[in-house]
Amino acid sequence: MEKIGIFYGSTEGNTESVVKKVQKSMDNANLHRVDTAAINDIAKYKTLIFATSTWNTGELQEDWEAFIDTLDEIDFHGKRVAFIGVGDAECYQDTFADGIGMIYERIVNSGAVFFGSWAIDGYSFEASKGVVNGKFLGLVIDEDNEPEKTDARIAVWVNQIKGELVMLDD
Repeated sequence: MEKIGIFYGSTEGNTESVVKKVQKSMDNANLHRVDTAAINDIAKYKTLIFATSTWNTGELQEDWEAFIDTLDEIDFHGKRVAFIGVGDAECYQDTFADGIGMIYERIVNSGAVFFGSWAIDGYSFEASKGVVNGKFLGLVIDEDNEPEKTDARIAVWVNQIKGELVMLDD
């Protein structure tokens, strides 16, 4: 199976911890911090996972904020993109996991094929830019309030996207 590029920004370590667990579950993924990534790093992958947290009242994580303009220079045609969002649903009910929505909005018309959407069931929040057509754009983790659910959510999502990737390859 071809390698998957996981590109992430992490300020306090929650997103980094989550993507390391996802990488361990996948066996075929390489991690890249967006604060040191370049266009060529993204270009070499057909399958990408973009991971970010959301800060304050709906702000993009600082590494992604500095990197997001780079996405405009990438040819996403033929690329498959999934998302991982890390947020705090208790303190930020109105902006929970907005970060993945901001990245999605930037590339939605880029020619990418999006996969890995995730049910909103089991989460308590008011609004999120990370929800499209009634589902999260990807895996969403709340390490602040539900860390006991993280490993199980990762396991289910990784199995889900492995199946989706097989179908996309057919």
